[in-house]
Amino acid sequence: MSSAPSRSGSAIEIFLIALRLGLTSFGGPVAHLGYFRHEYVERRRWVTDVEYADTVALCQALPGPASSQVGIAIGTARAGYLGGLAAWLGFTFPSALALAAFALLLGKFDVSASGWIHGLLVAAVAVVAQAVWGMSRALTPDVERIVLAIVAAVALLLAPQAWLQVVVLAVAGAYGWFRWRHLDVAASSVAPVEAQYRRLAPLWLALLSVLVLGLSIAKALTPSESLMAMAEVSARAGSLVFGGGHVVLPLLEEGFVPRWLTADEFLAGYGAAQAVPGPLFTFSAYLGAKGAGLGGAVVALTAIFAPSLFLVWGVGPYWDRLRSQPAVRAALRGVNAGVVGLLAAALYSPVITSAIGSVGDAALAVLCGAILIVWHRPAWMVVLIAAAGGAALTI
Repeated sequence: MSSAPSRSGSAIEIFLIALRLGLTSFGGPVAHLGYFRHEYVERRRWVTDVEYADTVALCQALPGPASSQVGIAIGTARAGYLGGLAAWLGFTFPSALALAAFALLLGKFDVSASGWIHGLLVAAVAVVAQAVWGMSRALTPDVERIVLAIVAAVALLLAPQAWLQVVVLAVAGAYGWFRWRHLDVAASSVAPVEAQYRRLAPLWLALLSVLVLGLSIAKALTPSESLMAMAEVSARAGSLVFGGGHVVLPLLEEGFVPRWLTADEFLAGYGAAQAVPGPLFTFSAYLGAKGAGLGGAVVALTAIFAPSLFLVWGVGPYWDRLRSQPAVRAALRGVNAGVVGLLAAALYSPVITSAIGSVGDAALAVLCGAILIVWHRPAWMVVLIAAAGGAALTI
């Protein structure tokens, strides 16, 4: 999709539309894309189906939350950079506010003794299991990529370090490039990009590099529990995680636990994040608020999404040229298989190991999984059932 705005819309208009989507879009990144298509393609006709598909393809190839990036790209095309910022803010604000408030209220309870809180941990098992199942069907459709995902999962379970996640995905991408680099990739036509946006694209990529490098240096020079350290963990997650959504879980867990919160508090917030609409990356607002109050929520939320803004604005003008390269598409095949393995490893640790401690927990997790996968009920319903079930198990 072209990154050039039509100048036929306003940032306020985009914010209000995105805000409504942020209040009503349940179901995770894939469902969000369906909501977006209905709103922007069918209802408002801001973009065509071809332009929308091209935008989705770009955002799926970038690290970070794909659905949020699609909204940023459409907002930018409608009203420039301010429109992209408005689209992100509107879609993000409702769930970020709800999760930050939940973090502040959670501090008034004894997490270890609250049955409904433990139910949220069990809900996370079902939700992540569903994500592994759904992503594996789409991203590992053959034996070769299944094996690649298994190897990635085993490596991450044997050495559960944040830096190894990046290495595993890089190796998977290198394998994909070597194995499938001769794929025949057909490019579709897209609208031309205005020269000013192409000229500014390198600036946004440079700012992304400055952000990541600057926060890394600041983290090394400040206390381990400082806001700078929190910003660095969040920005690293936002700039390195492919697949978005649930895939960010292990990187955030590695960075925030036990520095700012316990494993139980982490998974309780992750479970609560399933009950709210909007992007799952707003889970960072919960983590920031739990560790450093409202200021921490703002810092963590801004830092995890800033790379997405810079990437969409920096890569978008060149996407048509980039995506036509068979080598890029081949590498992404391997990266996506590695993402499945990363998420499968996260399903076992920390999710299952922290949430399942009895036969009752296991039965509740199976029930929640069936509700999601077999009966196709929304995640927020599963969260409510799991919270009630967790409370019942403690009676």
